[in-house]
Amino acid sequence: MRLMPFLLCFIVTLLGCSSPSQPELKPLLAAIGQRLDLAYSVAVHKWDNGLPVEAPAREREVLQQVQAAAHDYGLTRERAAAFFADQIEANKIVQYGLIDRWTALGQRPPQHAQDLAKELRPRLDMLQARLLFELADLDRKPLHDCPRQLTDALARYASDPLRHTALVRATAQLCVER
Repeated sequence: MRLMPFLLCFIVTLLGCSSPSQPELKPLLAAIGQRLDLAYSVAVHKWDNGLPVEAPAREREVLQQVQAAAHDYGLTRERAAAFFADQIEANKIVQYGLIDRWTALGQRPPQHAQDLAKELRPRLDMLQARLLFELADLDRKPLHDCPRQLTDALARYASDPLRHTALVRATAQLCVER
């Protein structure tokens, strides 16, 4: 009888350790997070230069690039394009949110501005390959109860509401049957 509380505690501890980590999601979420981090610098550039958040020509270019590269990663053109359309929309959520904050304050926080074409886009382009690789890797090992695992992972991955919303948007189609 005295052993029972100890055993229950031990079992609960084991169960707690086995499900919440979502190691399969960590590399992809880390890459998505890096892309969202760059959205801050993109927003600074757009704020400083009076540019709109929307960049339809650039978005088409990115989607064409990932569709062309999809086969190299074992992805369909449609899967790659849908995933990157989500990344683009998530980045716009961050940019709109930040620009709205800065507009309310009347200024943006002090930060060294980076050139969009020469500094930021090359970094975004380099992340494309990593994101495609991680997406393909995740697709090769389907998650049990993917929506629940993704929701749990996102809850732990971002504490800022703007970033959390962007992550939810960026991962909107991860659990879609392929």
